[in-house]
Amino acid sequence: MTWDITGMAAVANIGASPQEIFAALCAGQESRKPLKAFTPDKYRAAYAYEIDDRPRGGGDIPQRATLWLTTGVRQAVADAGLDEDLSQVPVLVGTTMREQRSLELWWRDDAEVAVEDLHFGAALKAAFGASTTYTFANACSASLYALGMATDMIELGMADTVVVAGTDAATESGFGMLDRVQNDIPDALRPFDATHKGMLMGEGAAAVVVQRAGTGNGPVHARVRGVSMTCDAHHATAPDPDGITRAVRDAYSRAGVRAQDIDLVMLHGSGTPRNDQTESNVLRHIFQGVGPGPRMTAIKAMTGHTMGGSGLLSLVMAVLAMKNGKVPPVLGLADPIPEAAGLGLVQGSPAAGVVTVAQIDAFGFGGINAVAIVEAAR
Repeated sequence: MTWDITGMAAVANIGASPQEIFAALCAGQESRKPLKAFTPDKYRAAYAYEIDDRPRGGGDIPQRATLWLTTGVRQAVADAGLDEDLSQVPVLVGTTMREQRSLELWWRDDAEVAVEDLHFGAALKAAFGASTTYTFANACSASLYALGMATDMIELGMADTVVVAGTDAATESGFGMLDRVQNDIPDALRPFDATHKGMLMGEGAAAVVVQRAGTGNGPVHARVRGVSMTCDAHHATAPDPDGITRAVRDAYSRAGVRAQDIDLVMLHGSGTPRNDQTESNVLRHIFQGVGPGPRMTAIKAMTGHTMGGSGLLSLVMAVLAMKNGKVPPVLGLADPIPEAAGLGLVQGSPAAGVVTVAQIDAFGFGGINAVAIVEAAR
């Protein structure tokens, strides 16, 4: 069974639409900026991948994650040719921090934040009349978890159309935690490069409309073949190669594909040495003996780690890679780590070629893993 993707939207530090983001990724320009949201002298990290929509005079404002969410849902619905009445359409949201930043601003700066402002469901109800909403706070794989739940709902006959989204704004508590637990502090996120030191936060949101095959009114961007969702609970932070391997193979089984069918892998690529090494080793094993293997890229090198929405943002970029026949490079990848030897990492400039089937990886703390398989619309 497949599910049609009929609408897409995204916002990140490098663009306010999927097309703008994809063009920036292909251009490969450095996108990190000095930290703005928090007082830099409190932290070792001096950079982040923030969306530049705060007041010019400095400071922060609440409900940015909600704003990106509602804007993305509105754009994705319009892209799918649907109206904005979502009273009969489930909306599933993946996130890591929810509206925690708003709570921080209420606590620290007496920002005007009501209890209902902390719940995405309230905003979706107000904006679209959405009566069935679910929020999945499943770390970095949250939005792909939401995608998997959406395909389940459609397969079970609970809905013909589901909106799936992911959103996160940088929080000071999350930024501070990363600043303290990472041994080395990076000045840029450099996945799979020998200079990688760790993760830096990004901000953004993505949304897609998923429909039962053949039921939409407009063009089909791509099709979801299958989504795996696993939780190995191996370690609080360290990824488990066996757990990730199970997630990848389960995705193949659900999608009815083999390793040799994959043309593109959108890597999780968080830039932490442990993640990059583990993901590389797993993929080397998965694609061992499979011809030249798929092309691979990691967009966090330009967007930063957009947390709960990162998996869905990578999926949207995979769809555009299919449409444009090219794969953006991994920014800053000059000296790949030894574990990545033999993998088809795209370096320097975009790689041209046909992309028919793509794999999207998303691995979160606690062994919360999700892998999606999408194929080009025929």
